[in-house]
Amino acid sequence: MVQRVAVIGAGAGGLASVKCCLDEGLEPTCFESSEDIGGVWRYTDSTDSRRITVYRSVITNTSKEMSCFSDFPFPKDFPNYLPHSLVLEYLRMYAWHFNLLRHIRLQTTVLSVRKRPDFSTSGQWEVVTESHGVRESHVFDAVMVCTGHYQEPYLPLASFPGIESRFKGQYLHSWEYRDVQAFRGKRVLVLGIGNTGGDLSVELSRVAAKVFLSTRSHTWVISRVSDHGFPVDMVSTTRFNSLLDWLLPSALTRRIKFRKFDSWFNHTNYGFASSKSSKFKMIINEELPFCLLSGTVVLKPNVKEFTESSAVFEDGTTEGNIDVVLFATGYNFSFPFLEESVGGAIHDNRSLYNCIFPPQLEQPTLAIIGLIQLTGSIMVGSEMQARWVTGVFAGWNKLPPPSRMMAEVLKRKPAVKRNPSERENLKMSFISYVDKIAACAGVKPSVWRLLLTDPQLGLAIFFGPCSPYQYRLEGRGSWSGARAAILTQWQRSLRPLRTRMLLGDSSSSSWRWSWMCLLALPAALTAAWLCSKHPQPGWSPR
Repeated sequence: MVQRVAVIGAGAGGLASVKCCLDEGLEPTCFESSEDIGGVWRYTDSTDSRRITVYRSVITNTSKEMSCFSDFPFPKDFPNYLPHSLVLEYLRMYAWHFNLLRHIRLQTTVLSVRKRPDFSTSGQWEVVTESHGVRESHVFDAVMVCTGHYQEPYLPLASFPGIESRFKGQYLHSWEYRDVQAFRGKRVLVLGIGNTGGDLSVELSRVAAKVFLSTRSHTWVISRVSDHGFPVDMVSTTRFNSLLDWLLPSALTRRIKFRKFDSWFNHTNYGFASSKSSKFKMIINEELPFCLLSGTVVLKPNVKEFTESSAVFEDGTTEGNIDVVLFATGYNFSFPFLEESVGGAIHDNRSLYNCIFPPQLEQPTLAIIGLIQLTGSIMVGSEMQARWVTGVFAGWNKLPPPSRMMAEVLKRKPAVKRNPSERENLKMSFISYVDKIAACAGVKPSVWRLLLTDPQLGLAIFFGPCSPYQYRLEGRGSWSGARAAILTQWQRSLRPLRTRMLLGDSSSSSWRWSWMCLLALPAALTAAWLCSKHPQPGWSPR
């Protein structure tokens, strides 16, 4: 019987795990190696500790209504997209509200996590920690690893001949970047066009002499601001859109999305992407297209090699007098504290049952939280993982036997190298994955039932944003404020913008929404009935 649980890491996933343990009557002890909570969201100017943090100017890519913990909305006056300081403030509020800090041991590093000799029957782990030079050994019934996948900077120097042997300029990884001051007046080459590469290119373009952004990927650039000025994830991440993606041929849905992306600017003209490519990535950035249009950022293909002061690209062109090369090439993950028989078998999240449980263990008392990349908020996905895991530990949720879990894992594609640029397997549909884990935990909302018993709520869930509050409507851990939170989420998204009220401003949009809901009810009922007869993974209304 699980009672004492070790939680490793006090970032967003660790805080959610501690809270979920308490909800299930378990006794968590959270070990955090740094001096405070917050994980990557606790920004610091220093790079001495090798602790991974966000850079100073970072703004969230997911909006507050789509990123909050499911029973604790962001304050209504917070902006829709948040700087790191407000995310950290929110995490502190969450920890204080649910009285989590008393369960967290700061400046305590986990050195090893090993199975006890009687693990096959007890499922217990021996956890060795160190704090201020003093080592302690503990015995826990279960362990939740909440260190995420932003752990070790990935610096692929071998892929760029000459960078170490010939290039005389400076090169560094983006984890060392804090602000633009050190790059003023320099010619900078950014390698990698993920969200970080795009953000840093834009920011550097304001002070650098020139910024070159090198990529080998087809990339679609999306704005955080969508139709009518609403956050893009609130408009696009809906169960209705998820249903359409399931019903329509994938080639057609890709074509529709590409046309939508190109309605902002033609990606082929800018060199970002071709609609004929089947392999592509998407990044969030409002300013990057204008930087290319104004010439402050120049998009280049992959680098072939470096000379003493130049970069030679695969298309034969050369850019000279490069002062700094900035690697925005992502991160690797590792679990050096786990015994080799366990940690060595985790190549990526496909090595884990439902991206959480190592399937080879005789007892399911180890869970990896947050080793996921979703099309939505990782914080929401990590909280759902923690709810299911603690339900398993408490005996409410059941897992298949290890043999079945192993067979399920082996059905998935073979693991790839721990190269962030090749880890597209970590990226999953937000709705499909969170719905899947919610169904395992018994907290997935029944759209069909809600459409019949509470049409206003059912329609808001089906056509509106798939916000975290949906997963607090029923089952264990339901929250009495979930319905109201769902029905007022649009108002909360507008609240921080209501700093100047105009004459003639009225609630006509509310009336239009009410009429649209009434007209859409038959269609929603039909869709829910269709999916109940032919369920699709991750969406089924039951």
